[in-house]
Amino acid sequence: MSKEFTHEVPVRFRDLDPLDHVNHAVYASYLEVARIAYIEEVLGMPEEDLAFVVASLEISYDRPITYGDEPVVALSVAELGDSSCTMAYEIRVDGAVASTAETTIVHVDHETERPAPIPADVRRRLSEYGDVEAPA
Repeated sequence: MSKEFTHEVPVRFRDLDPLDHVNHAVYASYLEVARIAYIEEVLGMPEEDLAFVVASLEISYDRPITYGDEPVVALSVAELGDSSCTMAYEIRVDGAVASTAETTIVHVDHETERPAPIPADVRRRLSEYGDVEAPA
């Protein structure tokens, strides 16, 4: 991962499946919580001010997360396009990787709800923090 942002996520009792593991679908929620924290902290704006939608999501599960674990989501910008951004994630427990994931988010125009170029100031912050090159 390039320069990463980390965010702790609590395991809630409701996250568990009958085997006392965090349900596979909840991992996507953990990624979302970290992604919103990244947008608010790194980009310095409330998430609702940006119009990013998730275009793709891929998750790999390496080991279960259980109640009492203290997961940390690490994310970094893997690729920065004109209207999209690919983020890579690791969900770690006690420093060990429990899951890896990748999302591609697309910036959309509020009015047309179609892909639109990422605003220049947002692009600059994404590329500076993530140490990733933006397309020319």
